[in-house]
Amino acid sequence: MRLLFGLLAGVVLLWLASLGLVLAAGARPELREADAIVVLGAAQYNGRPSPVFKARLDHALALYRQGLAPRLVFTGGVGVGDTVSEAEVARRYALAQGVPDSVILTERVGRTSAESIAGAAELLRERNLRTALIVSDSYHMLRTELLARRSGIQPLRAPAPEAPIDRTAATRWRFILRESVLFPAAVVLGAR
Repeated sequence: MRLLFGLLAGVVLLWLASLGLVLAAGARPELREADAIVVLGAAQYNGRPSPVFKARLDHALALYRQGLAPRLVFTGGVGVGDTVSEAEVARRYALAQGVPDSVILTERVGRTSAESIAGAAELLRERNLRTALIVSDSYHMLRTELLARRSGIQPLRAPAPEAPIDRTAATRWRFILRESVLFPAAVVLGAR
């Protein structure tokens, strides 16, 4: 019985540590110059970015206009029922905002964060780029940082400040709790 209680207490302590790390990573942006800005894809609707995706894109474009990186890397494949990739939707959105096509790279296959970051890392390696501001939602920063490091990217956290997910406490906490389980799973399983 003691062993079972000790094991359970250990699991709870590890989960609480993971929860704290997820919260801390999302609260501490690292906004400084990098080789590129990598934007994690999110849902798109008939070629238009969802509110979550738009918040990420607007933040990335603001960072680009501030001169923090000369390249933009948009990620995300084609979702079920879609005809265009998230990365292509992001590219079109940036072009409409006046960003030159020559500074945009697209990773159009990734259906998960791990696949998207691995694809972005390959695009960066091909161009001898190493550092990247990673743009996603605050709850997502810790795991994306881990995935980026494993893929060979030197990541800098750049959470979208106006993320719709952060507008309601219930929604925000649902995603934070989800990440507090996914992060240790990624650490232990080595999931890429």
